[in-house]
Amino acid sequence: MLSEIADIYRQSKKKKDINLFTEYVARPPAAVFLYFLRNTRITPNQVTFLATFVAAGAGAMFALLPGHLWLILAALVFELSFVLDCVDGQLARLKKIASPLGHLLDFLMDELKAMLIYGCVTVRVWQDTGETYILLVGLGGMFCLASGIALTSFMRRPEYGAKPITADGQPAEVGQRKGPVGLVINGLEAVARVVVHYPSYIWLCAAVNRIDIFFWAYGVVNLLYLGLSFLKILVRLGRFGAPTNTFGGGA
Repeated sequence: MLSEIADIYRQSKKKKDINLFTEYVARPPAAVFLYFLRNTRITPNQVTFLATFVAAGAGAMFALLPGHLWLILAALVFELSFVLDCVDGQLARLKKIASPLGHLLDFLMDELKAMLIYGCVTVRVWQDTGETYILLVGLGGMFCLASGIALTSFMRRPEYGAKPITADGQPAEVGQRKGPVGLVINGLEAVARVVVHYPSYIWLCAAVNRIDIFFWAYGVVNLLYLGLSFLKILVRLGRFGAPTNTFGGGA
């Protein structure tokens, strides 16, 4: 059985994963789920929806159940949802049925979960501190997160020049700058990507009873991402002499 699970892990993982946490922490238990799902009629999309429902349960626990123990349990339930989120793609690759539409559904559900979890954590931090400004910061963070999702969806469009979706999804092209300034930007970008991938550390924030660290870090990095992404689009499409086929609109 263990050898079969290990073989399933190797067959279903991405050639180049998003990060080490996903590759070596989340995907191995996902392979255990795959062992039991591989010969069933359960589809990757159904697993995607299941992961979303589990994450919604974790969000409710974050927002409604006070106390450190419940905070830890909420984080564990959320990590289960992330493992299931790995299962859907691995199941699709194992069965060789990965599709662009499936990747788009996965991206959509991931971003909905991110907004849900951030909103629920905002409520918890507000309840823990009693400070009204936390709600205002959380509202701003939700705006930045939602706007960043919209900008990412726009920049991933083929009309914008994005590369087509592959069996491994549509990974961002990062860390390709050269020179001293480019290397600094690459380093900052790498740190930001760690913060953005909150499943890899939200459990630690919960374990030490400092979920406010996630609240502030995730809000700030989404603010920075919103500013940088909007600036990229503005420079590319808002300059004088931009290609005429980018003009348009309509009310």
